[in-house]
Amino acid sequence: MPSLHDLPNIDRPLFRVPDPETLGADAAAHRPRILLLYGSLRARSFSRLAVEEAARLLEAMGAETRIFDPRGLPLPDAEEASHPKVAELRELAAWAEGMVWCSPERHGAMTGIMKAQIDWIPLSLGAVRPTQGKTLAVMQVCGGSQSFNSVNQLRVLGRWMRMLTIPNQSSVPKAYLEFDEHDRMRASPYYDRIVDVMEELVKFTWLVRGRTDTLTDRYSERKESASELSARVNQRAI
Repeated sequence: MPSLHDLPNIDRPLFRVPDPETLGADAAAHRPRILLLYGSLRARSFSRLAVEEAARLLEAMGAETRIFDPRGLPLPDAEEASHPKVAELRELAAWAEGMVWCSPERHGAMTGIMKAQIDWIPLSLGAVRPTQGKTLAVMQVCGGSQSFNSVNQLRVLGRWMRMLTIPNQSSVPKAYLEFDEHDRMRASPYYDRIVDVMEELVKFTWLVRGRTDTLTDRYSERKESASELSARVNQRAI
């Protein structure tokens, strides 16, 4: 895991690694697994740089991270789901226990690159639901003044994907001013907010771990399953 030496903006005495024991979570199995998605293909993508900063913080807080590179991902339905980039994204979504979505705001909305990634992750793959009950943190970067259009839209999508979207979020205005010549984020309240968001995400991920089946158990689905079982048991011929 990165040491605090890799996080020059951190006030070390005040940095806290979320403790799973205080949250009543089981830390024995593995570190929290977090997938990070960003929404730009530019060579110097500020949403990617923000995600990289987030990943460093998550690793320092005890999580295991993967960043998906959307370059080469086809538009939804333009290729079969067996396409290598689609398969890679879906495998990562199944692997993850939580996610970070970070999009630039373009024309007052998230980018098509961001939406395409989410659209390629289905609500279900056979008996597996890649996103249901998993945690989510949303962020955005802005070319101009601070806006919250993208994070608001990402929250709607997170709810649609049946994810547990944490309360905190990050919006970085004039992102081109917030990163130095080494592509590291400068010390600022915007950086501190990303620290807050990642700390909260790790805490919520620990809280949810091992409880997903209970949290996502629904009366309507139990009723449907019982109805299907009754129809199968009572059919005249097999």
